[in-house]
Amino acid sequence: MSGSHPSRRGFVAGGLGAFGYAALAGPAAANTPTPSAMEGPFYPTPPMRRADVDNDLVRIIGMVEEAGGAVFRLKGRVMDRQGAALAGHRVEIWQCDMNGKYMHPGDRQAVTFDAAFQGFGHDVTDAEGRYEFRTIKPVAYPGRTPHIHVKVLDGTREVLTTQFYIAGHPANRSDFLFNQMPQAAADAVSMVFTMTDTGEEAIVDIVI
Repeated sequence: MSGSHPSRRGFVAGGLGAFGYAALAGPAAANTPTPSAMEGPFYPTPPMRRADVDNDLVRIIGMVEEAGGAVFRLKGRVMDRQGAALAGHRVEIWQCDMNGKYMHPGDRQAVTFDAAFQGFGHDVTDAEGRYEFRTIKPVAYPGRTPHIHVKVLDGTREVLTTQFYIAGHPANRSDFLFNQMPQAAADAVSMVFTMTDTGEEAIVDIVI
């Protein structure tokens, strides 16, 4: 996969052996379209983003210190409803830092944003529709259960905006967005963390 994305950092090459994507081969989730969700008020426009906007949100180029928080790999495939891979799609994610603060001037919480956290990143799906990020487990934001915002674009055309959640998190039960979804839709955007030889990961396929 690293050959398909020469700008990616070494973590991708180290984490994508045959075992790493074996669980992604089946089209079992292809019958359940990924539910859309509101973009939210803190989508970082290009002028707000750091110069480094790659798929590793934990380390910023030129900085020695890594972001605080529980690091994991978020990966999966982008596919259509018949299970066919969608290559060349841009997947963006953005989320608050370990302190619950977004990298956005509209977030006026009296909390300092983690300077080592990228806050926003993107990846481009390969020939098999695969994407991957290295980021931190989301934490609660005032009034919201932990979540990661996700946007998928085909060229300049936005095809999906959604949010990923932590499966089984107690705050999900009181979250106004999570509770609007039927169970199948909630399952489709819920992250289940597993431990691998390269650390924790969660696999979430995106069906458009």
